[in-house]
This record gives sequence, structure tokens and C-alpha cells, in this order.
Amino acid sequence: MTKARIAVLVSGGGTNLQALIDAQGAGTIHSGEIALVISNNPGAYALERAAKAGIPTQTVSKKQLGGDQEAFESRIKELLSAHRIDLIVLAGFMSILSENFTKDYPERILNVHPSLIPSFCGVGYYGLRVHEEALAYGVKVTGATVHFVNEIPDGGKIILQKAVEIMEGDTPEILQRRVMEQAEWKILPAAVELVSKQLIG
Repeated sequence: MTKARIAVLVSGGGTNLQALIDAQGAGTIHSGEIALVISNNPGAYALERAAKAGIPTQTVSKKQLGGDQEAFESRIKELLSAHRIDLIVLAGFMSILSENFTKDYPERILNVHPSLIPSFCGVGYYGLRVHEEALAYGVKVTGATVHFVNEIPDGGKIILQKAVEIMEGDTPEILQRRVMEQAEWKILPAAVELVSKQLIG
């Protein structure tokens, strides 16, 4: 294996996907290549980002599968297998994967979470809520974490973390942007390279 084949799972705008595409272009990620982007939302702008970068895309909608989690995960597995995927990256993927799925890819699924785990994480902690809670609690430092995914939401082994300072007058939106720019977009590509390198060993 010369490069690990990576699938990125997305649901929205795809800013973290863009950070990965840019890192691949810059050579920061050189032990792996993004071979597939899967979205559970047909209207996700992330699909356009992937298409612009010449990356194959697929949409798997749980709604179209009658809301059946097993059918949804089974279809994703089929696509991963068809594209010979080695590593899965969750980049703003708004669907929790069951143990039935995660156990088939031990230490091969990465997620980026916008806080320093174990703070402000777990079920229901995603998007702006993470930053709202950090501000409400009054912490002076937050950040982002890249971790392996297991059956517990945000419960897998931590790979990389980066701290980000909270400033006077921060709103959840301002803080979200700073955490993305200063932490998520840096440590996600670094973690993908780290794990890809180990996989091709």
C-alpha cells in the first residue's frame, strides 16, 4: 500500500473537509489520499467542495432508507468496501454511528470535536452548543480534539489536542470560528497524516 485510502463523512458546509483537501494539496497529508466523500445530506455544500477537488462523492440518506439505521450503515459499509477505504474521517458528520458499525473499523475512524475532551463532549454536544457551554461555564481555554471513534460518543482514544484561548467578548459564533482556524483545521490534517502513516507502515 503506497497511500492509505481515506473516506470523509460529512453533513454540512465541509470546512474541515476543505482543510483536509488543502492539506493534501500542500503535501501535509502525503501518506494518505481522500478517495471518497460520503454525505448523509444531499444538499451539503461539502459535496461541491469534493467535486471541485475531483473527489468521488456519494449520498446515503437515512430518510430514503426509511430511517433504518442498520440499512443506512450497511450502505455506507458497501461504499467503503467498493472504494477500498482504509481510514474513515468524520468531518462534521451529524449522524451517530452504532457499535455495530464502529467495531468493524477499530482505530480506523477519526473524529474532530470542538472542545478539549473530556470537557463539553458526549451525546448532544455538537455545533454551537459546545461553545455556548464553554462560555457559560467560564473556562478560559478551550480547543479541539481529534480522537478515534468507538461506540461511546466522543469516547475513543485521543490522538491530538490543541488549546485555544477564550477572549473577552467572545460569542459562541466567534469562538467557533477561532477554534476551527486555530485548532481543528491544523490538528485534523496532522492526525490524518499520523494515522495514515501508521496504516501504510
